Amino acid sequence: MRFLLAPDSFKGSLSALEASEIMARAVCEVWADAEVDLLPMADGGEGTLDVWLTALGGESIACSVLDPLGRAIASRFGLSADGRTGFVEMALASGLTLLTRDERDPLRASSFGTGQLIRAALDAGVDHIYLGIGGSATADGGAGMLEALGFRLLDQHGHALERGARALAQLKVIDRREMHPRLASVDLRVACDVINPLLGPNGASAVYGPQKGASPTAVVELEACLTQFAEVTAVDAALKPGAGAAGGMGFA
Repeated sequence: MRFLLAPDSFKGSLSALEASEIMARAVCEVWADAEVDLLPMADGGEGTLDVWLTALGGESIACSVLDPLGRAIASRFGLSADGRTGFVEMALASGLTLLTRDERDPLRASSFGTGQLIRAALDAGVDHIYLGIGGSATADGGAGMLEALGFRLLDQHGHALERGARALAQLKVIDRREMHPRLASVDLRVACDVINPLLGPNGASAVYGPQKGASPTAVVELEACLTQFAEVTAVDAALKPGAGAAGGMGFA
């Protein structure tokens, strides 16, 4: 008998690869002569990097980044065998599983660490980046990621904003002059599994804010902050399917 085992991750407990290996052992205990093929799946969230590397080959590159609350953690990105493609998993830098339940606060959390992973991949000289977004603790519209890549988010006085979604209410200008020099030329593709827009009743704040720890009052504040972010940048893009993925990372 032949089995194809293709699970996704078990959120917060098992990666897709770990789950498929456990399933394979269980199958072989019952059918000793079973033929088992493993094809772990991912949706852009936790476990996506390992799925990419398992399917496509390459290596995992260690680096230090900041977690959603600004603490230094060990993380990693993937590099293809030929060195031309980088694989970045947002959950490894800005993921919900990096925080305890009491620490969840999407008004404070920042996607800066994800930007650091992208920067590390750019510095490695890649021409293509696949970015898996999902499982994030953040709702900052990807603003933290942009900051890590050299964008300066400024208030009406030209002062840099603090990190986190709450500060976006004060956003007036985005200065792109210090943007990472290779960002404009790299082929950046985003993997996600939702089609929510950034704003509105089906947007990032209303649908995903509570999962990240937002109270009803915080959801209203998040919506206002992301609305200001969209008005300063690109309102039309805020309505596109997928813009609301991972707390608005799709929008960024």
